[in-house]
Amino acid sequence: MGSMPGMPGMGHELAPFTFGRALAFHPSVDWAFLGISVVLLVLYAAGCVRLWRRGDKWPIGRVVAWVLGLATMVMVTCTGLSQYGMVLLSAHMMQHMVLSMLTPILLLLGGPITLALRALRPAAKGSRGPRELLVALLHSRYVKVLSHPAFTIPLFIASLYGLYFTPLFDLLMKSEWGHFAMMVHFLAVGLAFFWPIMGVDPGPHRPGYVMRMLELFVGMPFHAFFGVAIMMASGLMVGTFAHPPAALGIDPLGDQHLAGGLAWAFSEIPTAVVLIALTFQWAKSEERQSRRKDRAADRNGDQELEAYNAYLARLEQRSAG
Repeated sequence: MGSMPGMPGMGHELAPFTFGRALAFHPSVDWAFLGISVVLLVLYAAGCVRLWRRGDKWPIGRVVAWVLGLATMVMVTCTGLSQYGMVLLSAHMMQHMVLSMLTPILLLLGGPITLALRALRPAAKGSRGPRELLVALLHSRYVKVLSHPAFTIPLFIASLYGLYFTPLFDLLMKSEWGHFAMMVHFLAVGLAFFWPIMGVDPGPHRPGYVMRMLELFVGMPFHAFFGVAIMMASGLMVGTFAHPPAALGIDPLGDQHLAGGLAWAFSEIPTAVVLIALTFQWAKSEERQSRRKDRAADRNGDQELEAYNAYLARLEQRSAG
């Protein structure tokens, strides 16, 4: 993982903080996150190329979503925001919100599991290859439990309140590895929460679109209240950011209020993105069902309509008789 200039014993001081400066200057490459991003990009590109070479289609919109998802992950882990995230709660909260609320949605819109199932070749008869293992994992009891709303929604809520309102946060922030583990946790929780809601990839829990929207709205108020609680607090919530570097000229309580505002705002942005995505999915689903009914009518000569007309004719004959 990258060094943290401005931390004790790390060398030079950080410049006065703005989000623009943090993103544009003082790059701090987290090699673990950068390596993960590169591997995921290469694997996804390889899957797309395999489909395209054999003449299959793969929506370019999904490719764009996947690339944007990886880009947002790199943006908050391999720029100056990573440095400031060790000394300012607002910068840390920006990392948290992007990794748990924006990056997962974009990655899931990329449909990586569907791509893998289509790109991986079936194993020889009687053996199990990567594709068969992935299918078995998707149907396993563990995935059924881990993707159930009864697990994902409490996990999503607990990852907020159980981290920032307990000593666990200060404990993890004592080391770069603790901070890295926290970032991975944010990403994993976001993926777990949004995966059954987005419904782009196959999974054990795929309720109707109305139920997915309800699942989304169950979790979001708790997230919004979390942001308001931090924004309105009269004292510091965590000790890690109680004494920011003097060169930054930051009031820690004011910075905490900014962090709470960011958390509150991010409860609105992903909700809008997910609702738009679900609306498009719903419309496409209705369109596919309509096309299937039309094809069935063409095959059977519209037997249902003919039977209904015959039924009406019989009723008319009885009335006339």
